[in-house]
Amino acid sequence: MFYAPTRRSMLLGGVAVVSALLAPVSRAQSAQRPTIRRGVPQGPMAAAKPFTITQHGQTRIDPYHWLRDPDWREVIDTPSSLDAEIRAHLEAENAYTQSVLLDPTARLRNTLYEELKGKLKEDDSSVPQRDGPYAYATRYRAGGQYPILYRMGVDPTTGEPDGEERILIDGDKEAQGEAFWRLQGWEQSPDHSTLAYFVDLEGGNKSTLRFRNTDTGEDLNTRIEGASAELVWAPDSRTCFYTLLNDNFRTTKVMRHVIGEDPADDALVFEEQDPAFEMSIYKTSSGSYMMIHRGKSESTDVLYVPLASPRSRPRRFTPYRPGVEYRPDHHDNDFYILTNADGATDYKISRTSTRRPAARSWTDYVAHEPGRFIEGFALFKNRMVLSQKVDALPRLVVRDIPTGIDHTLSFEEEAYDLSVLRGFEWDTNTLRFTYNSPSTPTETYDYDMSARTRRLRKAQEIPSGHNKSDYVVRRVVAIAQDGARIPLTILHHKSTPTDGTAPALLYGYGSYGISTASSFSTVRLPLVDRGLVYCLAHVRGGQERGKTWYLDGKLMNKQNSFSDFARAAEALVEQGFAAPGKIVIEGRSAGGLLVGAVMNQRPELFAGVVGTVAFVDVITTISDAELPLTPPEWTEWGDPIQSKGAFEYMAAYSPYDNVSKRAYPPLLAQTALSDSQVTYWEPAKWVARLRAEAPDAGPYFLHVNMDAGHGGASGRFDRLKEVAESQAFALWCLGKA
Repeated sequence: MFYAPTRRSMLLGGVAVVSALLAPVSRAQSAQRPTIRRGVPQGPMAAAKPFTITQHGQTRIDPYHWLRDPDWREVIDTPSSLDAEIRAHLEAENAYTQSVLLDPTARLRNTLYEELKGKLKEDDSSVPQRDGPYAYATRYRAGGQYPILYRMGVDPTTGEPDGEERILIDGDKEAQGEAFWRLQGWEQSPDHSTLAYFVDLEGGNKSTLRFRNTDTGEDLNTRIEGASAELVWAPDSRTCFYTLLNDNFRTTKVMRHVIGEDPADDALVFEEQDPAFEMSIYKTSSGSYMMIHRGKSESTDVLYVPLASPRSRPRRFTPYRPGVEYRPDHHDNDFYILTNADGATDYKISRTSTRRPAARSWTDYVAHEPGRFIEGFALFKNRMVLSQKVDALPRLVVRDIPTGIDHTLSFEEEAYDLSVLRGFEWDTNTLRFTYNSPSTPTETYDYDMSARTRRLRKAQEIPSGHNKSDYVVRRVVAIAQDGARIPLTILHHKSTPTDGTAPALLYGYGSYGISTASSFSTVRLPLVDRGLVYCLAHVRGGQERGKTWYLDGKLMNKQNSFSDFARAAEALVEQGFAAPGKIVIEGRSAGGLLVGAVMNQRPELFAGVVGTVAFVDVITTISDAELPLTPPEWTEWGDPIQSKGAFEYMAAYSPYDNVSKRAYPPLLAQTALSDSQVTYWEPAKWVARLRAEAPDAGPYFLHVNMDAGHGGASGRFDRLKEVAESQAFALWCLGKA
């Protein structure tokens, strides 16, 4: 997501106004502000206030540590509490970005926004999902920013919705008067009488849990603050389980609530004591168990509660074994378990009796096959659907449980994406899934698992028009320095030459084993229609080529992600898809780390960099156990507190710590004040150091959304304005603005 101007920054225009704002921040430094490329003025120079950090006998100086508010937890919850000096600097940054980048590109941004909006069906809706006597769906009204959740009655013979629509949540009405409003999730009770739903009013991922009577549309008096957006109902439709975040925004408690009772009396079911574990809850597909999933990289611990006895104490599924990951689901008298146990690097599925869940009783149900990466599975009464990746392409395999017979769904395009929509029904022959590719808008299908036939339920509409034959999708490979084959998904207009003269945008992520999907996105089309080649780089650190692909891009192998990304850029030039020096790179969150590191290591390759909520102050953040995500991340990046080797390896690539006098390309760094995942001061410090160390390069723009969190603006049209900003910056870097 991308960030729109704040109300304050939109009222400020002109370099003179910007300069006046900068003086209180650093009067002495601003007097010597140089002029940099493109004839634009240098941005605000943050005051340098040396802060000494000593680790493993090594001392480093952080001149911009002061940009971290001492009461940062309060700032995430209440942005107005931000320290005045820090606020002045961030507002000066926004004013500079507004004056130097956003105002000059205003016409282009508006054109891009209208194009993006024209590709969005304003009254779009989802295909209703049946749950017994009702079908649930979401839709938007024309001009509306927020979703409307509704349900309809279902014809018992056809299974199709045919009753009167009842609105359960009207997002547009409920968001009125709120600077930020996001529906984080919802879950209907088994008897459909009560809707539990989560609303975030800050953007920091702490939600308020509310309960609504679905007949009257009125909320119950109960409100539970500080919840994370997950909930499991028991079959009695009165008892539910939810999770709470602590002051460091970590999910640490599983609670049991009974409708009509005071939340102050809610029972503590489980409390996470180890900050290195991330915890979540889920209901098994059968609806019989609530699972408490504790996990850190490559290690899992699971407890479970039979929902027929919701007051039961949680039982441990199997004794904890470091290095073993597993995720159980339930079917009939058995548990089915996705696991890497016994060296199953690309995962296998085990099975065991519900009476003997411990690992010593597990037997192979779907054996491990190297190169066939099992991402997950969905269980139905008679079938299992496996989501797999083979050679970086997804596939769906349906297994008939009584007979063990498999069949695979086939697709024709060179690169594409698939998603299973599990839905609510257990006893069904219908699998709902979505298909799309970089050129094919999303298609929603109902697949009859018995007859093996597909029924198209919805094709994504592009109101302004879309002809997939106007676009070319390619899957090519870049060869890494060590011989690894890096998949690249490429989208370009059929009229764009592939003779080495086109500009390009290269996007990457490459962390946590999260694969970058070769999917359709309308937001790419304005750039592609203007002659840019759009490339998704599937670098190591994701799982596009299986678990080993992830392991080869984490911990002491993290440099592979960065060198893969640089090789992707070089391959675009070598294979004629892009011109030298005409590649803009983009990454978000840990993808911001990717582009930040490569910006330091290979700045000459790029015409511009977009880093959104960028994780760039790596060594300081991962050395601070108080920050929300740090302890669980030690198994992803290493523990620089305990390990000198991890400290030195991280320090060698941390984008903030490796800024020096280089010929950096222009940068747009976007962040948000209420972000609890990548705190606002990381991008702010990054830009400050770039200006100080390489003042003749850039320019460097920082844009802070003062009313949002990690996901950006909450309204769908506001998000499009943020996308238009980012795209205008990319075109500006390429001389196309």
